[in-house]
Amino acid sequence: MLDESSSGFVRLPWYTPAMGIMDGKTCIVTGGYGSIGFASAEILLSEGARVTLVGRNQESLGLAAAALDVGPDRLETVAADVSESADVQRYIEKTVSRWGKIDVLFSHAGVSGVIRPITEYPEDVFDNVMAVNVRGSFLACKYVLPHMNDGGSIIITSSIMGVTADPGVSAYATSKHALIGLARVVAKEVAPRGIRVNVLAPGPIDNSFQTRIEEKLTEVVGQDGTEFLNHIIPLGRHGRAEEIARAVLFLASDQSSFTTGAVLMADGGMHV
Repeated sequence: MLDESSSGFVRLPWYTPAMGIMDGKTCIVTGGYGSIGFASAEILLSEGARVTLVGRNQESLGLAAAALDVGPDRLETVAADVSESADVQRYIEKTVSRWGKIDVLFSHAGVSGVIRPITEYPEDVFDNVMAVNVRGSFLACKYVLPHMNDGGSIIITSSIMGVTADPGVSAYATSKHALIGLARVVAKEVAPRGIRVNVLAPGPIDNSFQTRIEEKLTEVVGQDGTEFLNHIIPLGRHGRAEEIARAVLFLASDQSSFTTGAVLMADGGMHV
């Protein structure tokens, strides 16, 4: 940026050497002990944030917290079912009681369901996928917004299945499409407060969640599910959790200050 000073340059307003770009920010990460949730918490903490890690299992949360290896002044864990209203309110209230108002919500918790034709798809599995994936993010937005600072950021994890479709994944694809609609509605509702709401849509990631999906896919396509997907991803490989975490950091931070209602594809070009 140029000015009339003798040097001809001034620093850009977001240039803050020796400071983390999330310094002083309070963040919630659901699905916190999965690989993407963990990597996202790790990168947010490395940039100075305080993080509440949310997941179903307290033991797994404890292991994740130990691996993150930061003091309790910057990390909280809450065992919760994201589809239950009381649990959602509890993890939000615990965060607020620790650190005050919330700056970032990363609503990442999700389940995949099964791969079956719609005529054979189990109704209870469909209901569970919708409860965790859609209701979980709906409740998170509903209850976090009264406790969120103006100018904050909400990030909701959809998927490549939120913009495409394949046979056999009616519950998962329906839920991931629905999350994009939810995010766009909320983005317009909270724009007057300067709160940004964006969707992160990963493609296949090298983690245990994806491995379970690909085991089911192998049975359906009659060949190795991982190799099958690698052949149709233009970059020729699965993504890594840390690559998705860097996208989370961008959407969480002021670096994405003019981005809202967007779907950030992190899929190696698979949707193209």
